[in-house]
Amino acid sequence: MRFASLGSGSRGNATLVETGGTRVLLDCGFTVRETEVRLARLGLTPDALSAVLVTHEHSDHIHGVGALARKYRLPVWASAGTLAADRLGEVSEVVEFSSHEPFAIDGLAVTPFPVPHDAREPCQFVFGDGARRLGVLTDTGSRTAHIEAMLSGCDALLLECNHEKRLLDNGSYPPALKARVGGDLGHLSNAQAAALLAALDTTRLKHIVAAHLSEKHNTPSLARAALASALGCQPEWVGVAHQDQGLEWREIR
Repeated sequence: MRFASLGSGSRGNATLVETGGTRVLLDCGFTVRETEVRLARLGLTPDALSAVLVTHEHSDHIHGVGALARKYRLPVWASAGTLAADRLGEVSEVVEFSSHEPFAIDGLAVTPFPVPHDAREPCQFVFGDGARRLGVLTDTGSRTAHIEAMLSGCDALLLECNHEKRLLDNGSYPPALKARVGGDLGHLSNAQAAALLAALDTTRLKHIVAAHLSEKHNTPSLARAALASALGCQPEWVGVAHQDQGLEWREIR
């Protein structure tokens, strides 16, 4: 099993998960053309995708989903709440899933779990191939016991490190937006992500990647340092999914 990022941040998000011949695109916040370009950097074309899976209906995650699905006749998987937001347009194949029940997309096992975020029915996921597990967590404002249980024992983690609190507090956002981003239904700070990571069983962990970094209120070095402190590893071991460069393929062995 392997994974990569087309880009991660407030200007667009998309993550690739592959096992065998199954390739799932998790979210698509980019235009179709931009998605094609970013997939090409990773050696793929959209017609190689098996499906698009959606976490929630915010534009940086769903903007390009409907158009990509229409152009390449891809099935779209989403929760009932996300579908109720009506952000996809006409898509030929839509599969509704429960955020509390595991399912499979061809050869990829998918276990969704609900997260606290200001959307209708936001979900994050653990992916598996029967031997290895990849946990993905972005767009959550706080940790829960259920999140900890879902992400414990993973072989790889893609974990939100949205902001450094002091940079957000002293930044240019209006007070209401600062409160939203830093609130319980917003996004994880570096310190919150590190505390969550420290609470997990990481004995199998081979990859840790910081994701959804704010371009105004965070830096890769701050995010790396926070997660490294939780693991007791060197900051260089922590990967970063960048907004523009994304993240190259990571093989989970």
